Amino acid sequence: MLQQKEEFDVIHFHIDYLHFCLSRREELPQLTTLHGRLDIPDLVPLYREFSEMPVVSISYAQRAPLPWVNWQGTVHHGMPEDRFVPGLEPGKYLAVLGRISPEKGVDRVIEIALGAEMPLKIAAKVDKTDREYFEARIKPMLDHELIEFLGEISDLEKNEFLGNAIAFLFPINWSEPFGIVLIEAIACGLPVVAYPLGSVPEIIEEGVSGFLVESVDDAVKAVKNISKIDRRKCRKAFERRFSDRRMAHDYLTIYERIVKREPQPIALTDGDLRWMKLEPPSGTT
Repeated sequence: MLQQKEEFDVIHFHIDYLHFCLSRREELPQLTTLHGRLDIPDLVPLYREFSEMPVVSISYAQRAPLPWVNWQGTVHHGMPEDRFVPGLEPGKYLAVLGRISPEKGVDRVIEIALGAEMPLKIAAKVDKTDREYFEARIKPMLDHELIEFLGEISDLEKNEFLGNAIAFLFPINWSEPFGIVLIEAIACGLPVVAYPLGSVPEIIEEGVSGFLVESVDDAVKAVKNISKIDRRKCRKAFERRFSDRRMAHDYLTIYERIVKREPQPIALTDGDLRWMKLEPPSGTT
């Protein structure tokens, strides 16, 4: 890469901060998309040291622990529109997809399904680090006729699994930077019932692609009213907001601004934009 650096207008990294020392030393024209959680205290001194590095967030919520770094924009993830075919007929079961861990709230998913008296299918992997939690907390809850644990499924199986569901349940208890599974669900026309933490309110449009709820009881009520969500409009929300074309357009806009050395737009709380430069705060946090 170093031998060819003069051939590129911008080098785009997806490895978080690992390249910062090299990029600073070599004066690389570069941009970094941060994909992970930023609420780790040890990251604060690191990003203070490299506060000039241009970075992109995958949600506005992801920025909250480090609002003062050199944010160039937020680019929500996108996917090819033809990756999933939407299921537009009423589904047959509630669905959860992903990974079983304390922060994912699969225990609450089961409580919601039982409260709504609807069948639930759980397509989720159990990592080694979460095996003890699964055995102690989740496994005892699977012994019910309405609950079916499928384990991990392949990407090829996702479309049928999501497309035939009634609703997707996402009662997480942490600030997830971006829930890829959420856009997979709405790409299948599957409405989502989720807790409004982290990036979730940026992804799910209330009454269009799902409902945002604050408790298990609220989730049960939302599931029982899920027919109010038009699955075609749910799919349209994906096409409008989370296609790969939209993602590419957003990145191209940022690349052009970096090449022209223009300041980045800062989104204010009222939804307006101002062109300014954020400076790192003095002192410690």
